[in-house]
Amino acid sequence: MPETLCPRPMNRFLQIFKVPELRNKILIVAGLLVAYRVLAAVPIPGVDLARLQQYFGSNQLFGFLNFFSGGGLSNLSIVMLGVGPYITATIIMQLLTIIFPRMKEMYYEEGARGQAKFNQYARLITVPLALVQSYGFLTLLMSQGVIARPDPFSLVRNIIVIAAGSMIALWLGELITEQKVGNGISLIILAGIISRLPSSIGTALVSYTPAMLPTYIGFIVIAVLLIGGIVYLNEGERKIPVAYARRVRGNKMYGGAQSYLPLKVNQAGMIPLIFAISVLLFPQFAASIVNIFSNHWGVALNNFATGFVNNQLAYGIVYFLLVFAFTYFYTAITFNPEEVAKNLQRSGGFVPGIRPGENTEKFFGSVTNRITFFGAVFLGLIAVLPIIIQRITGIAVLTISGTAILIVVAVALETMRQIDSQLTVREYEGIE
Repeated sequence: MPETLCPRPMNRFLQIFKVPELRNKILIVAGLLVAYRVLAAVPIPGVDLARLQQYFGSNQLFGFLNFFSGGGLSNLSIVMLGVGPYITATIIMQLLTIIFPRMKEMYYEEGARGQAKFNQYARLITVPLALVQSYGFLTLLMSQGVIARPDPFSLVRNIIVIAAGSMIALWLGELITEQKVGNGISLIILAGIISRLPSSIGTALVSYTPAMLPTYIGFIVIAVLLIGGIVYLNEGERKIPVAYARRVRGNKMYGGAQSYLPLKVNQAGMIPLIFAISVLLFPQFAASIVNIFSNHWGVALNNFATGFVNNQLAYGIVYFLLVFAFTYFYTAITFNPEEVAKNLQRSGGFVPGIRPGENTEKFFGSVTNRITFFGAVFLGLIAVLPIIIQRITGIAVLTISGTAILIVVAVALETMRQIDSQLTVREYEGIE
């Protein structure tokens, strides 16, 4: 076999920069990510940075949302919402597929054209969501004294600027996706996580003492094991054997092939974490809205929400249960055993030992429920991992964000697959 078809890993990495088209795509993606990071460093007017850092350091919920803003929320930049409104809009659209059969048909049965229309509707919903979320964030931060209360004109201006920044983030993400070397939305989130790494390492080194060496070593070991576990979870799947019946058309025989249907252990990805954090954030958003009509009830509701977040045991238990429940919920939305069984039967396929139709549907449902249990438990543990680490070590600077590692690993694996597929195509085309 020619050497170009089975290159060593290092040679394959170097090939990325030897192929002009692929090299240009990677440089374009890098440039777009740098442009986003520049926007994430431009704050809106009237921000008290010292008060802002203190507030975010004591609020785990907003620290989590900072991931999905690509790091733009940590300094209230003009892209402080990042791609969050679009993610919310996508979730709403997927929920609508349950309520409206036409939406379900468009997403699942009309192919690429239907999904393009589906995504267009999600973009349209993103605009009002960005306006509402920007107002909610600003109102909440004003009630906490993080930013000064502006005049009505300045408030409207900031809301429009933040909503426009969210649409710019979505546009940059789509430009990145067009290069086909990774998902743009995911890479923007990844860039925000990585941008915080130097400051986190610096903080850990400053607080280091020789007596803490065993703790730091244990922290590194746990981090490595967690990365391995996330890779195993993300790549884990149950392969359902599928056979295709033989059929004769004219003088030719078709079918008779053996294949398999992969069912991923973690079909929901990181969406359950977003659902759960949205529920946990709701009391604080509700407090900001109630505060407009009644300052007394608004303060009371905000104090309740703050007290709940500061109670790590109650917060951790509720967070875990929400992630567990939403994992099953979202898996039920994205994987429909009835549709899979029908499509399999239409194509002449069947699971050996299982009758086509209703029995196959029940079989897929049973298998999905069993493997989803392990994915739900693992996602729940990832969500509450920072709390567990802090309780064990007692050191605030040593926190492993399982959510951040999950995002980094998933995005890195997907980007590697897309780059590898492009390299493979060019190898078969004779490009070395």
